[in-house]
Amino acid sequence: MIDISESVMQFLLAFIVVVPLIGALAALLPAPPGLKGKSPEQAVLRHGVTVTGAVLIAAIVLALGFDHDHPSKMQATTDISWIPALDVRIHLGMDGISLPLLVLTALLTFLCALYSYFKLPAGPSPKAFVALLLVLESGTLATFAVLDLLLFFLAFEMVLIPMYFLIARWGGEGRTRAAWRFILFTLLGSVVMLLGLLLIGLKAGTFDMVALATDNGRSLTTSVQVIAVLAIGIGLAVKTPMWPLHSWLPDAHTAAPTVGSVLLAGVLLKMGTYGFVRILLPVAPAGFHTFAPYLAAFAVVGIIYGSLACLALTKRGAKGDLKRLIAYSSVGHMGFVLLGIATTTPTGVNGALFANIAHGLITGLLFFLVGALKDRTGTTDLDTLSLTPPDHHPATSGSAVPDHSETGAALYGKAPRLGGLLAFAAVASLGLPGLAGFWGEMLAMFAAFKPAADLSRPAFLTFMAIAAFGTLLTAAYMLIVVRRVCMGAVPQGAPKLADVHTYEFAAWTPLVVLTVVAGLWPRALLGLTDPAVQQLLTGGTR
Repeated sequence: MIDISESVMQFLLAFIVVVPLIGALAALLPAPPGLKGKSPEQAVLRHGVTVTGAVLIAAIVLALGFDHDHPSKMQATTDISWIPALDVRIHLGMDGISLPLLVLTALLTFLCALYSYFKLPAGPSPKAFVALLLVLESGTLATFAVLDLLLFFLAFEMVLIPMYFLIARWGGEGRTRAAWRFILFTLLGSVVMLLGLLLIGLKAGTFDMVALATDNGRSLTTSVQVIAVLAIGIGLAVKTPMWPLHSWLPDAHTAAPTVGSVLLAGVLLKMGTYGFVRILLPVAPAGFHTFAPYLAAFAVVGIIYGSLACLALTKRGAKGDLKRLIAYSSVGHMGFVLLGIATTTPTGVNGALFANIAHGLITGLLFFLVGALKDRTGTTDLDTLSLTPPDHHPATSGSAVPDHSETGAALYGKAPRLGGLLAFAAVASLGLPGLAGFWGEMLAMFAAFKPAADLSRPAFLTFMAIAAFGTLLTAAYMLIVVRRVCMGAVPQGAPKLADVHTYEFAAWTPLVVLTVVAGLWPRALLGLTDPAVQQLLTGGTR
């Protein structure tokens, strides 16, 4: 780690929030002479890579300059009065909870910009695409960096419009309906959330998240906390998404362009769970404990529901879409995150934060791979990708045919590197020990075994058993996908698929490496989050 002055750290944190906005404005302007390259389109795409690359470098320097000996302390803080009448302040800062999410956001956005430079989705002007991508990055980074409730709400809402247009203008079939469902669900949830945030701010006399966390709900009556948690929780649960408020997600993922799906799964879903940890747990603990068993119940229903939906999509003849399948798998994975948070224990919350990062890395990689598969084959339909030749079909041969007779994509034979990466991402997603997906889910279930003292242990033991069954279902559908898409005989003379291109290696390698590193060295992440979580749960008094 390196020693960086507080003033430089403050500048860097403000830099990563503001620069994407400035970059978005610049993207809409004509490219200066000499920077156009081969075409204006190439110039604006290069601009997107440059801006997101600068933000990523600043985020990495922030991580290197972070005081890892005191991760529970708010660092790089900026606190400026903005609206004195409401006591709203431009208050920025980061601790061990928000730092990993800031770096993850900067990394995924850069990788999406890099991927789009070589493989721009079909749609309108590249200028608008790059500008929307940068506004989306700014809003997401601001959500994880701001320490004022009203600023948090503004940042939370800021990402909706760019994501709506990315789906509606650059998406695939059914994009208009999917974009409308996305915007309506999230906006309705946000309206209710705003009422809860205003209730807390007005009753406590401040919108400052640090002051509210330190107060730990002492200035709020139990009834106020219960109402606030219900209102804010609905808005956060829609974004997470929690069953049964998830129905917008499969359509959005299926219709979104590849980079839209990567950012939606890898970053935007984390905004909801981050709000649970940053706001509800420390600010309204009594209210949260009231709803914790219900949150856990919804979480485990989501785990089973998401897994069963994925299994249904893997059946032959179901016309299951791979992007839709991964979207439903996200409902299950985020269920583990919510289960960990619902235990209100340091173990559970740390597991939830770890699972957040792991899901961002693994599901981001899965959507990249499925997007590449669609580029090569023209489809993400699982039945099409695992076709059985007519002359080998059970209906014509009169006997059952082993699965290895499938041809379809047969990635191991036609594009072995792509097939290997898809298999890696699948086993990482199912929680194979030694990879990032394992630790978060294991810690969430371990916490459910021994939840907070005032929660019903028999209920949480039941939730733990249901969640454990969910891991088996996850393994089942992921392995079926690998078998159907990657395995199969390649007939003589069958055309090869293009294997992984250089730019794809560049975009995917960081996700593969970090998935392995986080799985083998979980302390790197847990050492950051644990002290901050301990302090958050005790209201700053340890």
